[in-house]
Amino acid sequence: MKSCYNKTTPELIKKLASIVSTENIITPEGDIEPYSHDETEDLQFQPEVVVKPTSTGQVSEIMKLCFENNIPVTPRGGGTGLSGGALPIYGGLVLSLEKMNKILEIDTANLMAVVQPGVITQVFQEEVEKIGLFYPPDPASKGSCLLGGNVAECAGGPRALKYGVTKDYIYGLEVVLANGEIINTGGKLLKNVSGYNLTQILIGSEGTLGVVTKIIIKLIPLPLFRKTLLVPFDDLQKGAYALTQIFFNRIIPCAAEFIDKKAVKALERKQRKTFPYSDSEALLLLQVDGNDENLMEKEIEKIGEVCLNCGALDVFVADNKEKQEELWKMRRGISEAVKSISIYREEDTVVPRAKLPELMMMLKEIEKKYDINIICYGHAGDGNIHANVIKENMPDEKWNKVLPEVVREIFEEVVKLGGSISGEHGIGYVQKEYMPIALSEIELKLMREIKKVFDPKNILNPGKMFPQRLAHG
Repeated sequence: MKSCYNKTTPELIKKLASIVSTENIITPEGDIEPYSHDETEDLQFQPEVVVKPTSTGQVSEIMKLCFENNIPVTPRGGGTGLSGGALPIYGGLVLSLEKMNKILEIDTANLMAVVQPGVITQVFQEEVEKIGLFYPPDPASKGSCLLGGNVAECAGGPRALKYGVTKDYIYGLEVVLANGEIINTGGKLLKNVSGYNLTQILIGSEGTLGVVTKIIIKLIPLPLFRKTLLVPFDDLQKGAYALTQIFFNRIIPCAAEFIDKKAVKALERKQRKTFPYSDSEALLLLQVDGNDENLMEKEIEKIGEVCLNCGALDVFVADNKEKQEELWKMRRGISEAVKSISIYREEDTVVPRAKLPELMMMLKEIEKKYDINIICYGHAGDGNIHANVIKENMPDEKWNKVLPEVVREIFEEVVKLGGSISGEHGIGYVQKEYMPIALSEIELKLMREIKKVFDPKNILNPGKMFPQRLAHG
């Protein structure tokens, strides 16, 4: 890949070492391989150097040095991304925020927390729950992903249905710009209309506009009660329709996940165990929570009634913590199980949730048209379905020809349904060429201009988000 950037030199690495110390630098002679990939399928780009700062001041000095020397910088969180956002495709420097991992403050008076970007999402959730507070966003990789990466990708998860996604809980950021300057956006304020909302511009920008070094997070009270339901159907469409009817009855579950039969069977093969209702064509995994147990039980009863009227085969209620955790452990294991089948391509489709039945029908039609296996699961409650295109025994020549056609047709049909090409995984490296399907040239031009203002030399995560013909380098 042609590069317009400079290479790191021994002299530059010495300067970096003077900023962070040698133990926080990895060169190709060390264990640099883990930083050459994320969780995106079969992609690897080796960085020239990995640097692990421990403070905002160090990040600032690193960025000044890279800006002056025209070195590309790839910010990195936990490396759990699925769109190639953390891939150093031009080599250069990987800026790992893993050592900036402190919870700086939990402000119970204002229901806010201040954290560094390297805090593991689940660790943060467990800490605030100890004092009766709640941070709802729950990406599947919450046990290893970092809050800074969640901000960069605007991570979602099952509970987005009721509680929203990362952007709904971030009220302020400390950010180091490409030239090393430090800015602070927002604050512990529920209202703030002083100028443009830079906080929200930075959330979901995938490390292309700045490096997040501090995060102000809104918290809410932890619900007192929670139950999980598993509902099997003999038809995909019935399951999708049942969900729309639950909403029609004015019930908003905490989470509503969709899992098709092929996904459950893949999980059974990988884990060598049997899961409930695994012979059903589709499963809905629903979670209901609240502070009034009687009201919650009435909602569960109504959900069961609606699902049975829509053709559900049964309604299983997991009413204790152990049973609930077992069901959610099953859901979290599906992604790895599907990936283990063969080479694959995961698409993060999202449509208005009322269009979910049409989305499922469309995916099945494309599966038949191209004689290819598509395994579906995801966050049905917010219209975000992960469609995994599986290679299996397909010859390489046919796979390489058919896959781009399948992906493009999926995206074109999703947009026709009022959807878009990514719900929570981001655009990164693997989806950027499809951006013109979802966005107009005017919209792309505005985004490119924003990028130039924040990063005039295009050293921050270059080669991501924008189609190659429109990208610097």
